Amino acid sequence: MNLYIETFGCQMNDRDSEIMVQLLEQEGYLLTTELQEADVVIVNTCSIRGKAEQKAYSLLGSLRRLKESRPSLSIVATGCVAQQEGEGMLARMPHVDLVVGPQAIYQLPQLINDIKTTGQSLAATSQRQDFCIPPFLPDLKHGQGHKRFVTIMQGCNNFCTYCIVPFTRGREVSRSKADIISEARHLIAQGVKEITLLGQNVNSYGTGLATPTTFAELLREVAALPGLERLRFTTSNPKDLSPALMACFSDLTNLCHHFHLPLQSGSDQVLGRMNRRYSRGDYLSLVAGLKDSCPDIALTTDIIVGFPGEEDDDFQATMELMEQVRFHAAFSFKYSSRPPARACDFPAKVSEEVKKERLAIFQARQKEITLARNQEYVGQELELMVEGESRAGQGQWSGRSSHNIIVNFHSPVTYSPGDMVQVRVNEGLQNSLRGELL
Repeated sequence: MNLYIETFGCQMNDRDSEIMVQLLEQEGYLLTTELQEADVVIVNTCSIRGKAEQKAYSLLGSLRRLKESRPSLSIVATGCVAQQEGEGMLARMPHVDLVVGPQAIYQLPQLINDIKTTGQSLAATSQRQDFCIPPFLPDLKHGQGHKRFVTIMQGCNNFCTYCIVPFTRGREVSRSKADIISEARHLIAQGVKEITLLGQNVNSYGTGLATPTTFAELLREVAALPGLERLRFTTSNPKDLSPALMACFSDLTNLCHHFHLPLQSGSDQVLGRMNRRYSRGDYLSLVAGLKDSCPDIALTTDIIVGFPGEEDDDFQATMELMEQVRFHAAFSFKYSSRPPARACDFPAKVSEEVKKERLAIFQARQKEITLARNQEYVGQELELMVEGESRAGQGQWSGRSSHNIIVNFHSPVTYSPGDMVQVRVNEGLQNSLRGELL
């Protein structure tokens, strides 16, 4: 049986896809990159933004003809759109056989067997209040062998008014610390040198655990594992960023000097309507604390423009905060309604024209700041973890700095992904740096 999978959305979905593939391969499935060869097609969907949801629905819709020509083909929808739509997706797209929410991916082999045996479509989207993330030891059969994601929690309790994660991923569930450490040891033993800890809000890790553990405490235990060259994490909510976590950046030598800290808006009025539960002053204080702990830390963020009720002064407040912090990069988007998030019902919607204009202004200025930030590295010596050969040609290599910036360099030596090298930066470009090997 051949398996084809297409993944949309965030790193959590990437990790879920790895899990699903491994579970099905253990049952004898063979992964294929050719859709026409597949006996089972999985579309792992994302509904955080409208564009990702549209892409997923477009792919699912295009599979109808393939199903008509091959009735034995099993079409499976997983991820956030699947969780959100449930039985409604089966009614909307009768050619889809199975709809699976994030909590049910560990039962995927049995669920596929059920639909093949009964010939009946099925939606497995119930969310249990007592759900626990099962122990899982990944193999490295697919993907990069030198770095991996490790899920430490899923779901969210914050209910930001624009966000549907609490509805699609459920409430916060922290994974057992013992299972996290076991998985990290397992990966390191197989040659993994960099681990990224994943969660919707890693800062609140520890919720519901029998033995109280903070994220800072977990971070220190993972960082201490022998053989781990680099440690990263994502994503964080500023309201839960603790001094203990900030101190990790000065104390842990293998914790990378990069922090993704979503801002969303620089306006207190908009932040309040978003239910973010911090102010612009709080955010700036956190930035100052991070820079005290790690002076060369690279800060990236998320920004939403055109949130309902956002006035020109609110948008200007975001621009002013951007100038103060000077983010190394920002992921910025126009607000889009994501039912059933509360903001869908908010009045004073911002027109698409205004949202488009504000986004263009923000992105143009951020592009200039990113270039200036990259040029600040010129003359510095950086340690890189090699990613592989550069697209620039033979003898050209790419590596990633602790600050999560790609650096290209020339070397006649052949490297493997995960090798560590030292370079001196001699050019800062828009999306990368260029350096010379030391």
